[in-house]
Amino acid sequence: MIYLDNNSTTPVLPEVLEAMLPCFAETFGNPSSIHGGGRRALALVKEAREQVAALLDCQTSEVIFTSGGTEGDNLALKGMMNPGDHLIVSAIEHSAILNTCTWLEKQGCEVTRVGVNGNGQVEPDCVAAALKKNTKLISVMMANNETGVLQPVEEIGRIAAEADVWFHTDAVQAAGKIPISVGKIGCDLLSISAHKIHGPQGMGALFAKRGTPLRPQLHGGHQEKRRRPGTENVAGIAGLGKASHIAQAGLTDGSVEQLAKLRDRLEDAIESLVPDTSVNGRKAPRVPNTTNILFENVGGDALVMALDELGIAVSRGSACSAGGSDPSGVLMAMGLSGQQSRSSLRFSLGKQNTWEEIESAIAGIPDGVRRLREKSLIFWNA
Repeated sequence: MIYLDNNSTTPVLPEVLEAMLPCFAETFGNPSSIHGGGRRALALVKEAREQVAALLDCQTSEVIFTSGGTEGDNLALKGMMNPGDHLIVSAIEHSAILNTCTWLEKQGCEVTRVGVNGNGQVEPDCVAAALKKNTKLISVMMANNETGVLQPVEEIGRIAAEADVWFHTDAVQAAGKIPISVGKIGCDLLSISAHKIHGPQGMGALFAKRGTPLRPQLHGGHQEKRRRPGTENVAGIAGLGKASHIAQAGLTDGSVEQLAKLRDRLEDAIESLVPDTSVNGRKAPRVPNTTNILFENVGGDALVMALDELGIAVSRGSACSAGGSDPSGVLMAMGLSGQQSRSSLRFSLGKQNTWEEIESAIAGIPDGVRRLREKSLIFWNA
């Protein structure tokens, strides 16, 4: 299988698996235990915390381990908002943010959803215009999960600072693909997920700047300075740490540039070989591994299945929304019609992809699209 759905989840790298395996049979102690087994487990947690902090350019004390991006987003929003507070988010956030906003509104919070331009970017002036006296928090993602479009988080961070408002960014799809420095961004909270950077599923982290009044959403022991209690998932934490270390190295060893070349080759070839195609968000800065392509007059779900039969794994959008026939809210916000949204596919590359795989995909995709268009024409002319 040529796996081009890495924004949904990435395969665990061999080095990450190697770092995790001892935690199941050798270093299996509870990090809270003071005996040797507990101390060895605690050492692994400490090392991983340092590796995550290095990836985010923050202090180790500011890293909270979570079960993934969804928990991190929920903790950031629910842990900061109170009834009567106002929250600003973008209209293209992940469902972990948007569905949390719906819940917060039912608790008496006020939410403003800021739209995007035709390139899929939030305009900072629109964020500034949405500010109110009771605005407590701004949450805008760093990179969109469907298009890969980067958002102007540094500008939004300055707006938040000037307005004395807390700022959270969902960096799940940005981590490991672009350099991240929480100080440069100016954010108070930032979420990442291990399984988007070739780490294990069910593991993530939330950066919480020192002094941020974050309320825990779970109640229990003293773990994570009581901000996220519960016995630590040592194997998952070790995997996240190793994946973060590899991701950090990839920002300077040419890995990211290689991804960009593979992505560009794929999308340029598709636009050249397949009529009536275009890249959604092409004019905006994007993470190097993602392209979202509109195939006019082709059902997106049908094309996903057709490519799957050819051994090419892609998706129509977010895995968290897969299985539904609704158009993408992200693409609709960019001005695409419902039909165009349903006819767009996301191709997302990972560290495991090769030039040979990309060339094989390029060889198969045009024929798959042609066959579907012919079937559609026959149906409508019948």
